[in-house]
Amino acid sequence: MQPKILTKRAVASLRRGLSDWYEREARDLPWRRTKDPYLIWISEVMLQQTRVDQALPYYERFVRAFPTVVDLGRADLSDVLRIWEGLGYYTRARNLHAAARAILQQHGGDFPRAFADIRALPGVGTYTAAAVASLAFSEPRAVVDGNVARVLARLYGIDQAPANARARNTYARHAETLLDRKHPARHNQAMMELGARICTPANPLCAACPLAPWCTARKAGAQNRFPPKRVRPPVPHYNVAVGIIGRGGTEVLIQRRPESGLLGGLWEFPGGKQEDGEDLSETCARELREELGIEVEVDELFFRLSHAYTHFKVTLHAFRCRLLSGVPDSRTGRPLVWASLSDLERYAFPRANRKLIAELRSRTGPAS
Repeated sequence: MQPKILTKRAVASLRRGLSDWYEREARDLPWRRTKDPYLIWISEVMLQQTRVDQALPYYERFVRAFPTVVDLGRADLSDVLRIWEGLGYYTRARNLHAAARAILQQHGGDFPRAFADIRALPGVGTYTAAAVASLAFSEPRAVVDGNVARVLARLYGIDQAPANARARNTYARHAETLLDRKHPARHNQAMMELGARICTPANPLCAACPLAPWCTARKAGAQNRFPPKRVRPPVPHYNVAVGIIGRGGTEVLIQRRPESGLLGGLWEFPGGKQEDGEDLSETCARELREELGIEVEVDELFFRLSHAYTHFKVTLHAFRCRLLSGVPDSRTGRPLVWASLSDLERYAFPRANRKLIAELRSRTGPAS
């Protein structure tokens, strides 16, 4: 399908219709009641991988704990991760913390106003910088998130997946053409709201769409064909075995993950991936030997659960273990802590480990 070209008159009419629709239908969300770039930034980062209804309670909790960028920049990363816990994609929290510290060090605690300065912050991409610059400072920058890309694909008949690197310029060019440069904040919010509530991935509500008169996909009856889906490779699966090592009948051993990488900086029960030909109890014993320099007796399987991440799935197998010899000492320098079950609330854990903790609490105390 040949991408559609809209006349200047059509673009002007489209903008008016979109603006009128947004004024009537926009949801009342806390980050829309402010021009504070810090609060807008937090919301945009959270919403990159999370639906609005899911993000709202986390947003409110986060800004209560860290009401300003100075508060966030001065906080310990462990506290930031603990407040973020449950929202997932923890790289977002680490990047927020790193960027807040950069604002303290490089901008005296004042959130930068210019797109280029926002874009230069650690972990801030083009989309986030454009969103903050337009929504907080009315800089005329078009934003293209997943919702906006879907609107553009259907409106113009763009027959390329948004994730396609060569297609990004096409999407960006059309977004800039549509942008109401006098009111960029309202326009960008309206486009995102339209994609989230009307121009949905499946069965869009075209009868309620202010862009329907100009929509290429609607006229062709091909709404569900746009944008084209990206072909994803098969998702790998891993079996992971971890040890529940008790001390004194009241404490368990936990270990912090490396700061970088998946779930960086979070705490977990020590263990690792199953190797070919291994029984899971053998995996548990080997991992504890290699990671902590201890020998354990692996008892019965205590708990098993499955969890899906973005690019892979795991089944976590937790075994009660009895310490036979050695003193736990991380071979990679990762911090270790003996913690009581009640103290575990003070540490940030991945969701799968948090489910394991809940199961521990529901049964008898840890093995000693």
